[in-house]
Amino acid sequence: MHKTVVSSTGRPLSSGAVALMLVLCLSWAFNQIAVKLALPDIPPMLQATIRSTGALPVLLLAARLRGGKMFERDGTLGPGLLAGLIFGVEFVLIFGGLLYTSASRAVVFLYTTPFFVALGSYGFLGERLRGAQWAGLALSFLGVALAIGVPQANVDSRVLLGDLLIVGGGAIWGATTVIAKGTRLSLAAPEKALSYQVTISIPILAAAVWLGGEKLDHVPGPLAISIVTYQGIWVVGLTFTLWFALVQSYSASKLSAFTFITPLFGVAASYLILHDELTVAFGAAALLVIAGLYLVNRPEAAREKVVPDPNL
Repeated sequence: MHKTVVSSTGRPLSSGAVALMLVLCLSWAFNQIAVKLALPDIPPMLQATIRSTGALPVLLLAARLRGGKMFERDGTLGPGLLAGLIFGVEFVLIFGGLLYTSASRAVVFLYTTPFFVALGSYGFLGERLRGAQWAGLALSFLGVALAIGVPQANVDSRVLLGDLLIVGGGAIWGATTVIAKGTRLSLAAPEKALSYQVTISIPILAAAVWLGGEKLDHVPGPLAISIVTYQGIWVVGLTFTLWFALVQSYSASKLSAFTFITPLFGVAASYLILHDELTVAFGAAALLVIAGLYLVNRPEAAREKVVPDPNL
């Protein structure tokens, strides 16, 4: 049976990929803050449902404009359905967790994702991280923890439950990244790979809305409407598509490690929006993250190959 070889695990990030990742991380940095700001008007699962529903036409339009093939038989149905199922569960966990924990804690625990991606890449994609790269991951996470101030005072069982839900969402995000990289989804148009996930997530999230008894008690204000529009069109519809395009071309673990920058942008956003104080610790944390990313993204001595499983 034919196997397609994708030799990108040892490929260092280009300057263009780094610049694009900065844009993505800056965009994602507002997610937890945005969800929190919209909660008084729109419950969490309903927010997630609306944004997935709004993202789907954006993906279809982008595919049409780029000439992407969305409906041909290409062996992506199986992994696409699997990725879509866990994508829906991922956002049930993340949006549910935000009911119990703070946005600052959520952004830290969500970006434990690189560890899960590194483990999955090691076990399933044939990527081999050197000791320096593992040290870089640890160094970056230390910087994130320092920037946000973990641990924090006044943490009760509800907050810890929220933290665990967010970590679960981060683990599932890591799993979708590994699936996108190590199966035939890596050969599909990014819009198609993401469309599987968005489409299947809609009924899962809608079921969560029904089970949770969520409803709108009043007409949402302009802020809440703009937030879900931002999430649906830009975050899910466009930035997630760009993310999958990068995953198809570069090392999954290295790209995921780069997302450690997102919580730092989140801290800056909290300062600008919520007027949180920035301290010397933030500068030290930024240096730790940059040093960690340097260790992770140094070119490897030899390239390794990834062979997608033809049965997935």
